[in-house]
Amino acid sequence: MLKNYIKIAWRNLLKNRVYSFINIFGLALGMTVSMLIGLWLWDELSFNKYHANYNTVAQIMTTQNFDGNIGTHPATALPLAPELRAKFGSDLKRLAQTTWQFDMMIRFGDKVISNNGLFAEPKFPEMLALHMLEGRLDALKDPNSAIISKSLAQSLFSDGAAMGKTVVINNQNTVKVAGVYEDMPANTTFNAVNIITAWQSYADSQEWVRKSKDEWGNHSFQLFAQIHDGASWDNINTRIKDVAKSHFTEAADEIQLFPMSKWHLYSEFNNGKSSGGKIRFVWLFGTIGVFVLLLACINFMNLSTARSEKRAREVGVRKAMGSVRGQLIGQFLSESLVMASLACLVAVVLVILFLPYFNSLSNKQIAFPWLNPVFWIFTIAFTVITGLVAGSYPAFYLSGFNTVKVLKGTFRAGRFAALPRKVLVVTQFTVSVTLIIGTIIVFRQIQHARNRPVGYQRDGLINVSIQSPELNGHYDAIRQELLQTGAVANMAESSSKVTSIGSNQIGFYWKGKQPNTTPVFGTVAVTHDYGKTIGWQLKQGRDYSRSFSTDTAGIIINEAAAKIVGFKEPIGETIIFNSKPLRVTGIVKDMVMESPYAPAQPIVYVLNYGWTNEIIIRITPGMPVNDALGKIEQVIKKYDPKGAFEYRFVDEQYASKFENEKRIGNLATLFAILAILISSLGLFGLASFVAEQRTKEIGVRKVLGASVYNLWSLLSKDFVLLVLISCFIAAPLAWYFLSGWLQAYEYRTNISWWIFCISGVGAMLITLLTVSFQAIRAAIANPVKSLRTE
Repeated sequence: MLKNYIKIAWRNLLKNRVYSFINIFGLALGMTVSMLIGLWLWDELSFNKYHANYNTVAQIMTTQNFDGNIGTHPATALPLAPELRAKFGSDLKRLAQTTWQFDMMIRFGDKVISNNGLFAEPKFPEMLALHMLEGRLDALKDPNSAIISKSLAQSLFSDGAAMGKTVVINNQNTVKVAGVYEDMPANTTFNAVNIITAWQSYADSQEWVRKSKDEWGNHSFQLFAQIHDGASWDNINTRIKDVAKSHFTEAADEIQLFPMSKWHLYSEFNNGKSSGGKIRFVWLFGTIGVFVLLLACINFMNLSTARSEKRAREVGVRKAMGSVRGQLIGQFLSESLVMASLACLVAVVLVILFLPYFNSLSNKQIAFPWLNPVFWIFTIAFTVITGLVAGSYPAFYLSGFNTVKVLKGTFRAGRFAALPRKVLVVTQFTVSVTLIIGTIIVFRQIQHARNRPVGYQRDGLINVSIQSPELNGHYDAIRQELLQTGAVANMAESSSKVTSIGSNQIGFYWKGKQPNTTPVFGTVAVTHDYGKTIGWQLKQGRDYSRSFSTDTAGIIINEAAAKIVGFKEPIGETIIFNSKPLRVTGIVKDMVMESPYAPAQPIVYVLNYGWTNEIIIRITPGMPVNDALGKIEQVIKKYDPKGAFEYRFVDEQYASKFENEKRIGNLATLFAILAILISSLGLFGLASFVAEQRTKEIGVRKVLGASVYNLWSLLSKDFVLLVLISCFIAAPLAWYFLSGWLQAYEYRTNISWWIFCISGVGAMLITLLTVSFQAIRAAIANPVKSLRTE
């Protein structure tokens, strides 16, 4: 029986090639989207599961309350680790202090490589359960040791043999390679880390770290913990949360263990509690995948039920020959499963072809899981379910025809037979139009933030991080030589990149400051030429100048900081910072240094040459960039001959702030295009069927004088009406969901009425183009051919 079902299904496929193609290709597109999204979801949901201790490792987070502004961040004070070991050592299996990830200059002989790394205490590699290829996990017990990734070993050493070899980090720390670990996959937090160096070597070489051992207010480090198997996160958090309060009362620090299982998808906090994060994108794209597949299933249902009258006699004959309804349902479901299986094969091919492009759009490194049995089990189950869902309505609908009426030729589908198809078309285009509106809003939000005035001139600015001590203490000489090359218009140094704030400080006091308040100011150390180099905009007062020796006790603040201080005439007023009085010399326009979607942070700029670690260079306008970079490198190499010349363009650093939203927009665009394509395929098939069904009517109308335009409008108006209804449904749905999405951004665009109009007009044009081909083809056909049998 099953063989017979499949044989009949195959014959029907060959007999109706156009409809078969539309059905199979439409289902294949829906399956392709669902497979790609499924692979993306799996990658997101399995983030960090590479680590064997995934369920027991946590990062310690600090929650601080400054004047009612509650913030939670991963930065901790250095004395917290010994305090936890002393008081809660039995609750914590392992504890490890680390620096942040940063680019290190790694030198072996004459070879210099810049790579991402960090300094960590000995227990850190054990907590991550790194897969050691050589050496031991506890290799960092030696304070002069380091472990490196396999890829770094291959890049750094020509023979790939790394064990026991000595490398120099940032021209400061000489360490011996004591282990090589397997590169961590892309979907891990530490995937970019290629070298982990002993914490002790860093602490011994950095004076500011040694001074931080007793500073509870200096939150400049990371701390990771591992709990015992079966221990309760909540119980431990309740016990340790107040351990820092008595040491740092200004912000009433509370600490908590934030499990590794939540790092990637639940990284946002509200009032000290994890409140979500990237998990909303998991839900968003998962929902889109379901809807796009639903669109493909709708096409199948529509075309199958639309052609019901073509197969009515077949059903009648089969029933007359003794077939029961269950057998007919089985036959039609078998046809559907055959189509779904063919669509699945096409979908697998499309996924393989599109996966590199999809990885580029989503910033992933997803590989096709050829050898993963779970994937194939899910794919087969997914295909069967899709086939059953897509074929269920046609199977029950067709198998229910009345035998006598069909065979007598009196069967009619009924006045409401087309209603389900119309509802499904409306559903299709509602989803498609909603996706179009969503895509436009996402890109408008990105453009809105990009057009925001940043308060300085990005073009021609480059940022060079000071990784080697050889560059320290030569500011005037380096600046003078750079200017003499003619390639550099100006140069300065600062403690932060132009696009970020490296330090936030309290401890500011001024006359009239409200008691019991602890405002936080972003604090940036700069040299005299910083303002001229980046092109900031002075609102009041003056810039730092070498003509005024008193500027070492001066301070420049931005507009946001001026509002907090509240001076009527701030120029000349005194602000005390860490017991040192500083006179306000200038106020600059707010600059966007952190998120382009958030209000400007209050910032103070202090003149301090000893605190800087970033070189900011403005290339001479009109100078070829490659020529300029070559001349700049010569000067930098003169003072740091063993270092690597690493630079970043400031406009590129700023553009990277939009990557997340841009990625969402690109994916939404892709899914919207595919949704429209699937919907249009279905519409094309329905239009073709309607034109075929009304062939004789069109012939009569032509004989009676109807024009091509009359016939085109006759066949098109029903579809246009359905899409119009879809637009009216999609508009409020899109507004509701997108207005909620925009609430996450303090600096956001508005949802203008014209977006809905453009989306509706676009959907209408697509509909007309899709339908018009069949409508005009039917309208210009020779009526003699359609009427010759009458």
